[in-house]
Amino acid sequence: MIDSNNALNQEFRTAMRQLAGGVSVITAAHGENRTGLTATSVVSISMDPPELFISVNRSSSSWPVIEKSGKFGINVLQQDQQVVAEHFSGKGGRKGADRYADDDWYQTPDGVWLSRRALVGFACDVEKVWMHREHALIAGKVTLINVHAGPQPLTYWHGHYGSFIQN
Repeated sequence: MIDSNNALNQEFRTAMRQLAGGVSVITAAHGENRTGLTATSVVSISMDPPELFISVNRSSSSWPVIEKSGKFGINVLQQDQQVVAEHFSGKGGRKGADRYADDDWYQTPDGVWLSRRALVGFACDVEKVWMHREHALIAGKVTLINVHAGPQPLTYWHGHYGSFIQN
């Protein structure tokens, strides 16, 4: 039994590391300002119309850019895009547009940045935002989808990147 908030918080972090997840890069751009983040939890919330749900820490560089532009991209990474995931997670100290250096990116007509190599790219308009503690919970209406079927997805479990092995 956990009896203090600090212990509970640590136990929660340990427990959440047990959830394996696909790795996505959330892109954000407004004018010349480009940034983004790595996420392991993107949720489908509606099929008609297609909508996705993301959570962004409000202290991140991405939140104010998404808030201003009203748009974001979701790039579901393939197994050989670990370096991309690391750059967007802040590993190596890359910030802003420098995070885009090691992949093949393009800008949609609406100004959303998507990876040409990702398994799937979604361009989204911000539909609704809820503030909860330190996060902005964002529902995005999908406006464009690019599917590049074939490669295996990049996954993340217990602090390590990997790939999916089918039984």
